[in-house]
Amino acid sequence: MSAEIICVGTELLLGSILNSNAQFLANQLALLGISHYYQTVVGDNPSRIKQVVEIAISRTEDATKEAQVLIFTGGLGPTPDDLTHETLADFFGVALVEHPEIIADITNKYAQRDRLMTPSNRKQALLPQGAKILPNGSGTAPGVIWEPQAGLIIFTFPGVPSEMHQMWTQSAVPYLQSLGFGQQIIYSQTLKFWGIGESALAEKVAPFFDLSNPTVAPYASMGEVKLRVSALAPSIAQAQEIVQPVAEKLKLIAGKHYFGADDDTLASVVGQLLLASSQTLSVAESCTGGGLGQMLTTVSGSSQYFLGGIISYHNRVKTDLLKVDSQDLAHKGAVSAVIAEQMAVGVQNLLGTTWGLSITGIAGPDGGSDDKPVGLVYIGVAKENGAVKSFEFRFGQTKDRPLIRHLSLCSALDCLRLQLLTT
Repeated sequence: MSAEIICVGTELLLGSILNSNAQFLANQLALLGISHYYQTVVGDNPSRIKQVVEIAISRTEDATKEAQVLIFTGGLGPTPDDLTHETLADFFGVALVEHPEIIADITNKYAQRDRLMTPSNRKQALLPQGAKILPNGSGTAPGVIWEPQAGLIIFTFPGVPSEMHQMWTQSAVPYLQSLGFGQQIIYSQTLKFWGIGESALAEKVAPFFDLSNPTVAPYASMGEVKLRVSALAPSIAQAQEIVQPVAEKLKLIAGKHYFGADDDTLASVVGQLLLASSQTLSVAESCTGGGLGQMLTTVSGSSQYFLGGIISYHNRVKTDLLKVDSQDLAHKGAVSAVIAEQMAVGVQNLLGTTWGLSITGIAGPDGGSDDKPVGLVYIGVAKENGAVKSFEFRFGQTKDRPLIRHLSLCSALDCLRLQLLTT
């Protein structure tokens, strides 16, 4: 069996609402071991909803004749643009049937709030003929569990996430389990890498992409590369036994570029390394304007190793607080290796930490020159024993200021991570 998620709502297409329902359902399908290959978002338009259904059904019209589940969210409300049930009924050529028990349930829910049910709510009691009611314990919009033709199961849910989650757990999951699903689960582990491109990593691990169980798939976002290793097995423990040997081989091939898995971030991994060695950190930032401090303090308990930082955006702050040499500033410029090193040493001395970490650069989109283009960033790493290093990065392939800042922050944390691993 395979499943397709179809989210109905023009507000989703406009970007007014984040489509968290698709993410929730995708995770839930994996726990049930149900394959899931497609997600579709469609507006509140009957003809386009029908086109989406027709395409979804056609995907399995091949020699395998695999059974299919279509999961709809949205379009179950009382307003004229809530069209999911009537459109599905029209597509499959059946009538809409009014259910008195639904009207009674809506009336009771309104009464509990000292309100009267509006006439428009009667629309929510109209379900396709032959469909079973999928009850909504908290809202007024019930869904359906419906088998309009052999080998096809349709679920409909309201778009409100809290209502959909409850209905899925209480009704849809038991129904699917009664059909034998849930005996196999899909477990995934996501390995994370920094400092290597997606294509470069893919070339290194190419033979693993041919595996069938587990499967290995690459993807990248905002400079971070990930490998998702997924296995199908009767239990999470058994799936983990399948995943782990492959994951360990991938880590070994990637070497220093691997930094963590699943919920790990560069900030959390750096924090773990500092905590394990009872070391502390302070930061000095220029072009990132406090982003390092924000990333580090996102991690719970970071006060045990992160003492604070200086946003030295103006050169006077660099000289007055961080004791950066004014002559070096005049001759080398604020965006230079020597200034990055002095900033790192300055903040390390000022706050008395084991490590000082600094960033100075040109985040753009303006301010660059031929010698120092937009995207040129220097990172300084200083240790209390007097050792200091600087690292040069060029992120000029983009003029995107937020992206340059993000790449700078993550690269700084990665530089510190590598120093922590080698000292």
